[in-house]
Amino acid sequence: MSGRIFQNVVLQLKENTDRTIGVIDGEGIVIACSELSMIGQRWAEYVPVVNNASGMISSDGKTLKALNGWGNQFDYAVFAFGDNEVSKTVCAMATVALNAAKSYYEEKHDRGSFIKDIISDNIMLGDIYMRAKELRVTADVPRGVFVVRSLKKGESAPTDAIQSLFPDRQNDFVLSIGEGDVVLIRQMPENSSVKELNKIALSIEETLRTGGESTVVVGIGTVAIHLRDLAKSYKEAQIAIEVGKVFDTEKYVINYENLGIGRLIYQLPTTLCEMFLQEVFKKNPIDALDKETLFTIHKFFENNLNVSETARKLFVHRNTLVYRLEKIKKLTGLDLREFDDAITFKVALMVKKYLTSRGIES
Repeated sequence: MSGRIFQNVVLQLKENTDRTIGVIDGEGIVIACSELSMIGQRWAEYVPVVNNASGMISSDGKTLKALNGWGNQFDYAVFAFGDNEVSKTVCAMATVALNAAKSYYEEKHDRGSFIKDIISDNIMLGDIYMRAKELRVTADVPRGVFVVRSLKKGESAPTDAIQSLFPDRQNDFVLSIGEGDVVLIRQMPENSSVKELNKIALSIEETLRTGGESTVVVGIGTVAIHLRDLAKSYKEAQIAIEVGKVFDTEKYVINYENLGIGRLIYQLPTTLCEMFLQEVFKKNPIDALDKETLFTIHKFFENNLNVSETARKLFVHRNTLVYRLEKIKKLTGLDLREFDDAITFKVALMVKKYLTSRGIES
């Protein structure tokens, strides 16, 4: 904890008392004092005295009292010069003020660090319950996890802008993670739907647009019902962005629950993907299809394998489209008018796209 927080309070108290007051840490080092020359002095002899005391104690002409803590050993203790009633009163008043400052600092900074530790898997499961109680963070409320990533390499999403959208620092957390991601942990109502999560993510993406152009992509994990679920949801939001970069390049809000088969393909070994393509395209590799043919295939899938509707969208005669589909069948051995073949071809296209994103040509 920063000594500056204590020092600011001590200097304010100095104006209202003639006593020298300050704070020592758990090693007896003076980290704040109304007499600046004393800062940095080590008073190790007071450490066991304060640890063994149940409340305020006087020793060697000083009155001391430990600030609120969570362990058997004190973290910080207030001191006031003198051991009379006035010194005890000054010490008691300073303790109240400094405890308030300490609590404010912990809620503002330590709570965020606690959530960071959870989503980064840097805290044991048993410690989550204990720390949540200490920091007054409710453990079992639903929370949405959103990862906001800048589309410009080397730049971070603007944390302040996102924080201004979600100013409830008591229940929501906006954290800068890694080199460029900003994570929003947002407390949600009970039984929140995917639609509500998407609405929050869209509000972030729209707010951060510049000149009508998207500047960030937002990944959404599944709702975390408990604090222990945050790490899983955070990883899902990251996966949503990574999978989106491969299969949904035109989307800027990507929900893990809507990734479909792309999520499965993304987690397959590349060697298995290469074997799959070789088995599907025995007659000719997928690269044998020209751009016009691939465009026709994509339109055919977009229109749910409907020949007439696809022909209308392509502005071609129905027979022309049938001819193209026959050509594809001869080249690949797959008839896209047959549901099973269409599924196989669709998956193959996605696998090819995935391998290309990994720099693998097959």
